[in-house]
Amino acid sequence: MLEILAAVRGGEDKPTRIMYAVNLSWIPTSRLLSSIVEQGLLEMRIAPEKSRKRYMITEKGINVIDYFIKAREILPRDAYLARASPEC
Repeated sequence: MLEILAAVRGGEDKPTRIMYAVNLSWIPTSRLLSSIVEQGLLEMRIAPEKSRKRYMITEKGINVIDYFIKAREILPRDAYLARASPEC
């Protein structure tokens, strides 16, 4: 979900381009987009000229991305990697 938000924030607004940006197949991408729109993190708009879907990030979506970026900066990376390694 965060990758999709980041892709849209980075300028990808078409469903297919978002799919390629996050390296997912169509069905998971479609389901995630629907879920993210329901949560109010993205807004879907229909382009009037060709009735194509476009996605825009909402203020709430920007806040979610910023929150996780700050959390990543605060958390010690070495501690996370030590717990995630199979030797532990």
